[in-house]
Amino acid sequence: MATKPSSSKPDGSYGEASIRVLKGLEPVKQRPGMYTRTDNPLHIVQEVIDNAADEALAGHGKLIAVTVHTDGSVSVHDEGRGIPFGLHPEEKVPVVEIVFTRLHAGGKFDKGSGGAYSFSGGLHGVGVSVTNALAKRLEVSVWRDGQAASLTFSGGDVIEPLKKRKADSGDRKSGTSVRVWPDAKYFESAELPKGELVHLLRSKAVLMPGVTVTLTYEKSGETQTWLYKGGLRDYLMQTLNADPVIPLFEGEHYAGSGETENFAEGEGAVWCVAFTEDGTPMRESYVNLIPTVAGGTHEAGLKDGMFNAVKGFIELHSLLPKGVKLMPDDVFSRASFVLSAKVLDPQFQGQTKERLNSRDALRLVSTYVKPAMELWLNQHVDYGKKLAELVIRQAQARQRAGQKVEKKKGSGVAVLPGKLTDCESRDLSLNEVFLVEGDSAGGSAKMGRNKETQAILPLRGKVLNAWEVERDRLFANNEIHDISVAIGVDPHGPNDTPDMSGLRYGKICILSDADVDGSHIQVLLLTLFFRHFPKLIEHGHLYIAKPPLFRVDAPARGKKPAAKIYALDEGELSATLDKLRKEGCRENTWRIGRFKGLGEMNAEQLWETTLNPDTRRLLQVAYGTLDFSSTQSSINKLMGKGEAQSRRELMELHGDAVEVDV
Repeated sequence: MATKPSSSKPDGSYGEASIRVLKGLEPVKQRPGMYTRTDNPLHIVQEVIDNAADEALAGHGKLIAVTVHTDGSVSVHDEGRGIPFGLHPEEKVPVVEIVFTRLHAGGKFDKGSGGAYSFSGGLHGVGVSVTNALAKRLEVSVWRDGQAASLTFSGGDVIEPLKKRKADSGDRKSGTSVRVWPDAKYFESAELPKGELVHLLRSKAVLMPGVTVTLTYEKSGETQTWLYKGGLRDYLMQTLNADPVIPLFEGEHYAGSGETENFAEGEGAVWCVAFTEDGTPMRESYVNLIPTVAGGTHEAGLKDGMFNAVKGFIELHSLLPKGVKLMPDDVFSRASFVLSAKVLDPQFQGQTKERLNSRDALRLVSTYVKPAMELWLNQHVDYGKKLAELVIRQAQARQRAGQKVEKKKGSGVAVLPGKLTDCESRDLSLNEVFLVEGDSAGGSAKMGRNKETQAILPLRGKVLNAWEVERDRLFANNEIHDISVAIGVDPHGPNDTPDMSGLRYGKICILSDADVDGSHIQVLLLTLFFRHFPKLIEHGHLYIAKPPLFRVDAPARGKKPAAKIYALDEGELSATLDKLRKEGCRENTWRIGRFKGLGEMNAEQLWETTLNPDTRRLLQVAYGTLDFSSTQSSINKLMGKGEAQSRRELMELHGDAVEVDV
């Protein structure tokens, strides 16, 4: 007689039922750190404030009122247009409900002509839905079109459906009010940092002259109000740590409809810059009113525009002493500034939007700052010469510091390898060497690099697996010999104290193709450095450059001109195509090119995507959560000659998780 199979599932089994599909706002609750800051609830409150600011930025409403209630909740009121609460034409659900319950839904994807928000900080479309997901309770009230509506959520779910009524005489004409109770279980601290909140709200007022921003603490009854009519100038002067040595340089420029620079109408920036001789520089930047505390490409554009203008002025008036070379940081190091950029389609690094990554923003800000500063310098020649003196002093101090490092090296340095194309600077804080796979890629890198600070060492073929090579046999391999001599540090072990005074570069960057072969070369070089140069990793000198695998040629869409967009991998390519579809591109009107290797990139492409410090992606190599010995055993399993059985077991266990690039 046949026995009935047992229905119990053995522990650790992997089958169809093991796959879980997260729906709605579940991904946010499972991994809140991927969507917001989890040290405190400020960022989820900021998402609501940003929405109110976007309304004011679009010219609707002159008041944003924030209240911190005694029960720990926070409410934000604005006088904007009010979130629509009619049924969505496709989803057949009230629009206000969709905004608070669906990731990647909102009014800010519609960037074409006639879009609700031409310029906004909320691009990712996950903003207030994340706020809702991480809140015990969230109440929304909306006034528009002579009606008032309200609904309530808990943990992202509707608990009190939409209620509509006719607005009465006591109601405001239009606007939105959101009150949120953050759920403490998702945050390390439930307290809102008062200083950060004050700074955020004050900066919104600075960037929107004429808009009143208030903050009220219900418990104490204290209310702070900000209304700036003088904009950035007043703000910068109030917050500077030292008196400026020359009058403020300020300007504002936005693209018009007839401009030929390929910027969308309305894109541009407003800035105010002060130069001081001492004190800590005060620097703040914003994109569409979002504070970018980690800077980004718009700050790089300000730096680039100012440097080229000042350098041109110094050359025009023959002010540069013999032997002094100017660098962008010589101009920028004593600059305090407030910069507010308007970018049609901002790309941020991470959901918390702390750094702007949009490559076009560098060109945008630089294009408008440079001529404005050139004009200013030539209208104020005496002040221009005073600024030139300050900049030249900075350059001389930097060069003296670099010479001190040079003297330590002595004269007994080995002859540098012939294939090394060295950089001119000797300042460790600026110098970088790129270990480049292949001569053709090395050729593009040599032409595309900044010869002042970037050196190139091309490597032929695959580097030797140095895991089990004895130290005294290392230099039998020419590639390893050249790497060691170029870097200026001898091979050593984890417990040695090598002489680091000969180090020639602050950053050693592994630059290989974005394909499987490139990854293999990357692993071989990482193995070499971990085994024979561990102190370079420990001191933070080793990096991996991340070149893109794809280039998308996108057609013009709405206000946005045709553009070349680079994608790091398949995931980024998919996200890029999704974004193009949302912007109104018809399917397959774009062209996708795949780089077979770095040698296929011309010098300009390689500079823009991989070498330029302002727009590239460079990952620092560190041990992470593993200690040295754990890392050692992992690499031994992967690279040891006698570890074939361990590798086979590893592949059998995790082989199905590998994405094969054929």
